[in-house]
Amino acid sequence: MSDKKIRILIAKPGLDGHDRGAKVIARTLRDAGYEVIYTGLRQSPEQIVASAISEDVDAIGISVLSGAHNYLFPRIIELLKEQGSDDILLFGGGIIPDEDIPPLKELGVAALFTPGAPLSDIVGFLSERYAS
Repeated sequence: MSDKKIRILIAKPGLDGHDRGAKVIARTLRDAGYEVIYTGLRQSPEQIVASAISEDVDAIGISVLSGAHNYLFPRIIELLKEQGSDDILLFGGGIIPDEDIPPLKELGVAALFTPGAPLSDIVGFLSERYAS
């Protein structure tokens, strides 16, 4: 990583109330040297994008277990574009069927991690992305 500390927003959109995985990711990224902002549960796409812009983050990571991934990811991408902030990297994870991953990546989701993905894969993805 470069001298500039990369800022990452971790968010839990929608009505899903299970955030253990998101908290594990947030701690893992913090321990890897990233500055992490965790928004907490039940965030709307609008709240997530507003927080990302106000916190001047480099990336947004969302955790989706509710099955609403085909709405939430595209909506966040749309809102980022509307705000002129589509340079913010969007990645995520959760319960996402294999067949839904390619279309989400085509829309602009940089990476998707499903249950059981090693934490080192997430850190490695970000380290590669932000290598100086």
